[in-house]
Amino acid sequence: MISAGDFRNGMTFEMDGQVVQVIEFQHVKPGKGAAFVRTKYKNVITGAVVETSFNPTAKFPTAFVERKDMQYSYNDGDLYYFMDMETYE
Repeated sequence: MISAGDFRNGMTFEMDGQVVQVIEFQHVKPGKGAAFVRTKYKNVITGAVVETSFNPTAKFPTAFVERKDMQYSYNDGDLYYFMDMETYE
């Protein structure tokens, strides 16, 4: 679990069952009222960008995303096929 106060640019986490990536964040401490974290994040699947504020103590599950260089092979309708250049799978 990761708290909103620990957000960093490029970090991925799960929100509402979707994997999202932090684009930018700002920890705000207003003169009156509680602190909050203003966050802009992108849904990894849909590409939708959303800006919202979180309580710094709000907790989210960490999403583990594996990034690999692959070569595009072909597409079949809605599916795209890539080849791992190390294992040729």
